[in-house]
Amino acid sequence: MNAPQIVVVVGATGTGKSDLSLDIAEQLAHEGRAAEVVNADAMQLYRGMDIGTAKLAPAERRGIPHHLLDVLEVADEASVAAYQRDARAAIEGILRRGAVPILVGGSGLYVSSVLFDFRFPGRDDAVRARLESELAETGPGMLHRRLAAIDPASAASIGPHNGRRIVRALEVVELTGAPVSGTLPDAPVFWKPAAIVHLRLDREQLVLRLDARVERMWASGLVGEVESLLAHGLRNGTTAVRAIGYAQALAQLDGTSSEPEAVAEAQALTRRYARRQVSWFKRYPDAHDLDAATPEPLHRAAADLARSLS
Repeated sequence: MNAPQIVVVVGATGTGKSDLSLDIAEQLAHEGRAAEVVNADAMQLYRGMDIGTAKLAPAERRGIPHHLLDVLEVADEASVAAYQRDARAAIEGILRRGAVPILVGGSGLYVSSVLFDFRFPGRDDAVRARLESELAETGPGMLHRRLAAIDPASAASIGPHNGRRIVRALEVVELTGAPVSGTLPDAPVFWKPAAIVHLRLDREQLVLRLDARVERMWASGLVGEVESLLAHGLRNGTTAVRAIGYAQALAQLDGTSSEPEAVAEAQALTRRYARRQVSWFKRYPDAHDLDAATPEPLHRAAADLARSLS
């Protein structure tokens, strides 16, 4: 592959992707190259969803420009096709300015949509409405089993609880006759040459980090954040309202869940989501695996990468 044009930092929730991306950007600055960060966390697209997504506040971004943060209202539906368009446009703009784009996030499908030759099938309102009606009547479990029989790879990556994505996958199958996993080539083809850094962590350590992270979310005021987002239409959204942590905090506000129950459910769902992230990112070709538990090697890796790009 040609010399990298994009740096990509991926990994499961809680592995320190944001900090490493800033370290790489600062090292690039030392080498005389500007860098800008492009967000690839689906929930950080939403304005006001800060605590539950561990979004860096402007003061924490070390003066480095960030793109695709706070670009959607919580009532809006996130679309990976729209994200692909916007993220690639941001990256093209960064490259035109002579800077290095750093794509950072843990939303596997969003990252892949930018990195690889990934084409999105069209939509059909009638098919979508029929499948959404089935979802409302039977719940996601039955539709997920149907998807697993047709497209096991997509069913495994989506999981049995994400009804919106299950409906979309079944819609694609019905419209194209091909599984969603077939929209990616058998051997991934890069959109632009990329250097991928994959932060990994021992499972036991990761679980401890994730559980503590959820507890910090509640201690930092997640329930209050969710309460404030109700005035902005959180209940009317199809994506934001289902986000891990936000759905549980909303149940607590509604009185259908106690705080300990909400925290425990958010922890369990976060652990499950992290397992899917680990499975997704281990398939990336030529990724540089780094141990997120060892800060000094991470600093050296950031410096080495910056020197190679400069």
